Amino acid sequence: MRRRRSTPWIYRWSRYIIGAIAVLGLLETAFLTVVEFTGSAAAVCPTTGCQIVLESEYAKIFGLPLTLFGFLGYTTMAILALAPLLLKEETQKDLKSQVDNTSWLLMFAIASAMLVFSLYLTYVMFFTLQAVCPYCLGSAVFSVLLFVLTIIGRDWPDRGQLFFTGIIVGMITLIGALGVYANVNNPVANGSADNSIVQPPAGRPPSNAGWPISTSSGEAEIALAQHLTAVGAKNYSAYWCPHCHEQKELFGREAVSEIDYIECDPGGKNPQPQLCQAAQIQGYPTWIINGEQYPGVRSLSELAALSGYQGPSNFKNVLPGR
Repeated sequence: MRRRRSTPWIYRWSRYIIGAIAVLGLLETAFLTVVEFTGSAAAVCPTTGCQIVLESEYAKIFGLPLTLFGFLGYTTMAILALAPLLLKEETQKDLKSQVDNTSWLLMFAIASAMLVFSLYLTYVMFFTLQAVCPYCLGSAVFSVLLFVLTIIGRDWPDRGQLFFTGIIVGMITLIGALGVYANVNNPVANGSADNSIVQPPAGRPPSNAGWPISTSSGEAEIALAQHLTAVGAKNYSAYWCPHCHEQKELFGREAVSEIDYIECDPGGKNPQPQLCQAAQIQGYPTWIINGEQYPGVRSLSELAALSGYQGPSNFKNVLPGR
């Protein structure tokens, strides 16, 4: 009698391994998504590079945290990998076979899309933002492992068709990514019809003083800046933070010099990181007005209301969409 060929161990355990990696990915992205919705994901960053990446415009899609879409992708992978294991082959053989084949193809397609998207964002991280985010690297590693496991984790009957499917999914994903981020490096010009300020720039600033401010200040901006300083309001920021630059653009060149600006990064111009630590600053920018913390970019009207400003309010620059 011929001995029956044994099943390779990777075929037996691939679904469990894929499921475990997907669960790790969904836990990471769920954590970052919750933190982002309740404050700022950059606040839990272990490195400056991580803050640069998570504060950039590449960290959002359609106004939602990128981590939310990562969470949905990992959750789908976990379900597709583990759910078919609940079917019993003895009593549901035909159904199990159909679900097994369909779920493997879907896992491969999703893993291909996640791999291409991760590679694109990794390129952006290293060459556009010129920073390194440990969370992003971890997610990229998970994507590579999932892609490899969907290929070697089963005996595919037609690897040629699989390769063709991967190419199609990859091209669609890359085109979609380029379309989603098409406007990141094409800021709205100042002085447009709606007076929106420029969008935060990508990449590192040219010096430790940050990016040059392109907007000018009017009487109202200068008066508000002087009022904020007079009442003891402080702006805690970092020179490399795009949204800190966005806040400066709202005030304009002349008014910014009137603000009590605290540089939190030790590598910035005139740094005062000890003051930021003492104030327990968790993210940039953060305003402290009348003893209360107000994180994030604030419109000039908001700052006026929070500080009790009563001067001219014909501000020149506004946040996009407001």
